[in-house]
Amino acid sequence: MRETDVTDLYQEFGEERLPPGQHETSTFPVLSMGETPSWDPDSWEFTVTGAVEEELSFTWEEFRELAAETQTQDFHCVTGWSKLDCAFTGVPFPELASRAGVIDDPNDRDSTGNRTESGRATHVVFSALDGYTTDLPLEDCLREEVLFAWAYDGDKLPPGHGGPLRVVTPHKYAYKGAKWVDGIEFLTEAEPGYWEKRGYSRTANPWREERYS
Repeated sequence: MRETDVTDLYQEFGEERLPPGQHETSTFPVLSMGETPSWDPDSWEFTVTGAVEEELSFTWEEFRELAAETQTQDFHCVTGWSKLDCAFTGVPFPELASRAGVIDDPNDRDSTGNRTESGRATHVVFSALDGYTTDLPLEDCLREEVLFAWAYDGDKLPPGHGGPLRVVTPHKYAYKGAKWVDGIEFLTEAEPGYWEKRGYSRTANPWREERYS
């Protein structure tokens, strides 16, 4: 399995690896919207829907068979702490986008000039077993570092940290990475998620301290 270190991505966004207003922690605090949901590996399903050429559905076993890698990443929580050098194992977002065939043709319009129902994908909304949602522009998702992770530091991802599967977004505050994720939908326009509707930033760039709208 491929192993990469992506902790230098901060160089795209700022001069310091630790974003402003953050402090490094050696622990990995657990913060969630509510209770940790239960799940059944025999009935669990991951879906890819929306502005794609082919909608997809995976069982837990099928998802685990997708091309995966281990990445060393940094993790930045909007509440002010950062955990560096986290080893996450999972499937990079571009793998799923490629399999589904994301529709990104800006000229996909009907005879009246309006964007068709299956028009250009511009955003992605992530859904989760506990009802949580969060969204990002498509360009922010089409990065190898956006990972659907099922393992942390060589062990299966603990339920409190989003196991069986969570999204990690090292270039964004961590609320952009849904815990217990069970699907993604490619959208033709933005759709604010749970925290975005409650005043949190829709861009969530840690190096610009974009915590709130």
